[in-house]
Amino acid sequence: MKQRLGMLTLGVRDLARARRFYEEGLGWHHDAGQDDIAMYQCGGMVFSLYEWPKLAEDAGVSAEGSGFRGFTLAYNCRSKEEVRAAMEEARAAGAQILIEPRDTFWGGYDGYFADPEGHLWEVAWNPTGRSTTTARSRCSRRSSAAARCQRCTSPRDPHSG
Repeated sequence: MKQRLGMLTLGVRDLARARRFYEEGLGWHHDAGQDDIAMYQCGGMVFSLYEWPKLAEDAGVSAEGSGFRGFTLAYNCRSKEEVRAAMEEARAAGAQILIEPRDTFWGGYDGYFADPEGHLWEVAWNPTGRSTTTARSRCSRRSSAAARCQRCTSPRDPHSG
């Protein structure tokens, strides 16, 4: 299996409310879908909203459940100012701000909000310019303290120090 992600689908209990949040609130363009699903082209992948019970049925699992779902979505920014602006845009669209923008333990800057369906979004700036997960993690291909993985060659990579 190749390392890629082509589509991310969020189960939502109120599709009309979710669409208003993403389309009217955040200004996203609805690209495809029928009455029970909305799809948005996001660079090289598709982000979609699908009715919660239908998504659960499609996956063969129970539609019951709430609380932390074990994942977050991330919107990466080019500056601290862009993080603050994106968080304000989310707030104006009706998002619940969970963590106001702040300096992070890993040297970046981020904040968190929940969309109207409770899906968690991190809005982040990483001073290295790489994704936040790369900067916070240590490569599993590293075999010793002195060795580096061939993919982690930046002088500011997580193996230094």
